[in-house]
Amino acid sequence: MKKKSKLWIITISLLVVTVGGVWLFSIISTGLPSLEELENPRPALATKVYSADGVVIDKFFEENRTRINSLDSIPTHLIQALIATEDQNFYNHWGVSPWAIFRSFVTNLLHFFSGPPKGGSTITQQLARNLYKSIGFEQTLFRKIREAITAVEIEKRYTKDEILMMYLNVASFGRGAYGIQAATQTYFGKRPNQLSLSESAFLVGLLKAPSHYDPRYSYKRSIQRRNTVLALMREEGYITKDDFVRASKDSLVTFSGVKTAGIAPSFVEHVRQLLREKAEKYGFNLYRDGLSIYTSLDTRMQEYANRAVWEHLQNFQKLFDSHWSWNTPKNRILLAEAVSRAAKRLPAYARAGNNDARQLVLIRARRNKTFVDSVKRELTRIQVGFVAINPHSGYIEAMVGNAKMNFKYGLNHVTQIRRQPGSTFKPFIYLVALDNGYPPSMRIPNEPFTFEDGSGKIWSPRNFGGETGGTYSLREGLAKSLNIITARVILEFAPPDEVVRYASRMGIESPLRPYASLALGTSEVTPLELTAAYGAIANEGIYVHPVSILRIEDRNGNLIEEHQPEVREVLSKETAFLITSMLESVINHGTGAGVRRWFSLPAAGKTGTTQNYGDAWFVGFTPELVAGTWIGF
Repeated sequence: MKKKSKLWIITISLLVVTVGGVWLFSIISTGLPSLEELENPRPALATKVYSADGVVIDKFFEENRTRINSLDSIPTHLIQALIATEDQNFYNHWGVSPWAIFRSFVTNLLHFFSGPPKGGSTITQQLARNLYKSIGFEQTLFRKIREAITAVEIEKRYTKDEILMMYLNVASFGRGAYGIQAATQTYFGKRPNQLSLSESAFLVGLLKAPSHYDPRYSYKRSIQRRNTVLALMREEGYITKDDFVRASKDSLVTFSGVKTAGIAPSFVEHVRQLLREKAEKYGFNLYRDGLSIYTSLDTRMQEYANRAVWEHLQNFQKLFDSHWSWNTPKNRILLAEAVSRAAKRLPAYARAGNNDARQLVLIRARRNKTFVDSVKRELTRIQVGFVAINPHSGYIEAMVGNAKMNFKYGLNHVTQIRRQPGSTFKPFIYLVALDNGYPPSMRIPNEPFTFEDGSGKIWSPRNFGGETGGTYSLREGLAKSLNIITARVILEFAPPDEVVRYASRMGIESPLRPYASLALGTSEVTPLELTAAYGAIANEGIYVHPVSILRIEDRNGNLIEEHQPEVREVLSKETAFLITSMLESVINHGTGAGVRRWFSLPAAGKTGTTQNYGDAWFVGFTPELVAGTWIGF
């Protein structure tokens, strides 16, 4: 009986140990990275957007993480600071510190498997939990064992320098910066190889608790932590006493941490919208896959555009404000209607349970001076859209899409609005007449007349200055932007449906109504498509579809997509030459002559306004550049 009892005890014990071992293994192995993940780690990386002249103009990320590809770009004192502070035995261990593991084991036993492990993580262990999120961050014994196993596997597969490089690419430095490259840019606006000893010690000090040691919250704490790192470096023999004294006396000057919208916010947002469509096609994650996006933007030209738009818009706004009055009957009605519309968008209006409550919200809004003043400012703020395109390549080289220069997510007045182009549409009428064999010298009477435009509306075109009488050539009619002449051209020499075909062929994708009122620019278009259509004239009749994204590469530099130009001949060279010559007359002695005081280069273009003066346009070009501007409300 005793032998049988012993046998049963042994059998049950083995069974318990086996089951327990399987149970423990299943818990520990849950969350361990696979061999594929160990050999090909893919940390989330920020996507970088480059200008045509090689400048990083923005990033897209969930975590602001960019990577270095070699320790050669890292100053030696930063690596020394890291080792002295985080893992003094880094070059001698195989991924874990046995004593630290034992201490953590004992601590957890004392805390019934739920207490926090007491430090001791090596750089490799920290890398393991930062690189493989499946390991987790909960402070338990099982998580610590998973971390240790992964650290050992990492040490088997990578050299110490590779481990350091991976660690410096994934470590969190606060302010949303992951990796040393993002951190140096975020805190100091420089590259890692430009860091001083003091700055390196500061950044390494952040690793312990980034927010706690951020100088924005406590300059004193950040200095103390930096000096602690410097002291550890001195203890390890990495720096001398003199080095320590000098570096510990350095002040810390970091960026404020306020994120700006960058040099070209509207352009970048336009690119992001296009990339969202491409992400579905290619299956990439724009915010995690570390793509390189090469664009057409020229940062030097963008700076000129920003400066010009800002300076002129300020002047226009002051001039408008000095002439505008809310005290006319018409404008008082306009304001009352706008205030009511704005009030109906208030949360309080949406929460109102009945009509009486809603009326009370409206009454309070109308009596709230601050609210009414904000509506006034919005109604009278002049908006702008500007775009510059290379007519030969189609490259969008500059774009300003909003009067708020640092506003990335507002309405883009280059790509997202359709407005009546007014007289800037007139060249399409004249070039059809030219193609139909009517020369620029042909004269037309400038006599008032009335016509039915095909949609049932009766039109009596009038010239802007009210002048009538005499005859004008096609060239003069376009240069002086005479509505009567242009209306006669579309009725007699350039049929509306033919004008629509030409405009569509030249890149106008917005729907155009094939009526004679096209002569006055009554069909809405976007500034981008109108400017690109003028580009076909500048490019001797060859239309090149505008492009902003030239190339997309993955994190390893492999090509995902490269732009293929969309090019087509839309006008004969002869017609393009003639209409260009006529548009030069606009600049030289027509409605656009005002720009001649700025430069003497060969140029052509056309001005335009709408009937209620809510829109003002100018699209012009030189042989190498076409630019379009819209301003309005």
